[in-house]
Amino acid sequence: MPTSQASQASAQALAEVAAGLDADHASISPKFLYDELGSHLFEAICELDEYYPTRTEAAIFRRHAADIAHAIGAGSTMIDLGAGNCAKAASLFPLLHPAQYVPIDISADFLEDAVESLRQRFPYIEMSALPLDFSAGLDLPATVSEQKRLFFYPGSSIGNFTPAQAHDLLARMRGQCGADGGILIGMDLVKDAGVLNAAYDDAVGVTSAFNLNVLRHLNRLVGTDFDVRQWRHVAFYNPTESRVEMHLEAIEDTTVSWPGGRRSFMHGERIHTENSYKYRKDAAVALLAQAGFRTTDVWTDDDEWFAVLYARAEGTG
Repeated sequence: MPTSQASQASAQALAEVAAGLDADHASISPKFLYDELGSHLFEAICELDEYYPTRTEAAIFRRHAADIAHAIGAGSTMIDLGAGNCAKAASLFPLLHPAQYVPIDISADFLEDAVESLRQRFPYIEMSALPLDFSAGLDLPATVSEQKRLFFYPGSSIGNFTPAQAHDLLARMRGQCGADGGILIGMDLVKDAGVLNAAYDDAVGVTSAFNLNVLRHLNRLVGTDFDVRQWRHVAFYNPTESRVEMHLEAIEDTTVSWPGGRRSFMHGERIHTENSYKYRKDAAVALLAQAGFRTTDVWTDDDEWFAVLYARAEGTG
């Protein structure tokens, strides 16, 4: 990234962080959870017994592979949002046979390493890695083919957005789909609160380390001076909002400074770091329809803990 662009991105990050910390109810955007260490910690979370979404979604893809392949067809331009290590998309390459793969992730170094490995394994697939924050905009460059764009958004990451924000993001995807595009998306479903609480506050403490790492990331990224030892991880299901919430709670009175500002936090005061909204199946379908997609298939596990949906742009097919 050119120096001027890097400086602008740094200034934007500082402005966003400062606004969140200065708010009446302090918050940090969940996108800042994903520096290189955060991305590796999230990989570890996905292997935990308590964290059901990854394995449940993968089982749905295995069980319904033929139906998913038939619904989507081959030769798509597969645009992987929040690609991480690209493993989920790569597992579908033999099923979907994409012509082009476009992984997008905010963690640039982590993404480049993953894509370089994939190029060696799948040399016949054109790959164009895009290190960007797609939550701030989704203008795809000319290098991304407009033919049969398939947005791939697994893992229920859409749940990190409020329903209104999710609608806006999905509508932007719809606007980029073209005449024959669609979306393959994973969405977590409402279930027992005990299952949800354990998934976001595991016994080993990996999720705690993941959440606390955001403070180290901000110290490096924008010059905050968080002392990680003064904070603890808190996570719980909020049934009124139908979401799991993650927070960082001050375990003593403390003051945090950043270039141009500072804030004092009392013992027990929290910073909201992430939401993970849970949907009922009919609400998930409705959300896609409201964004301009026409749902063609919904697949779930036997317990209906998780759903994979394929929807195509309104009026196509």
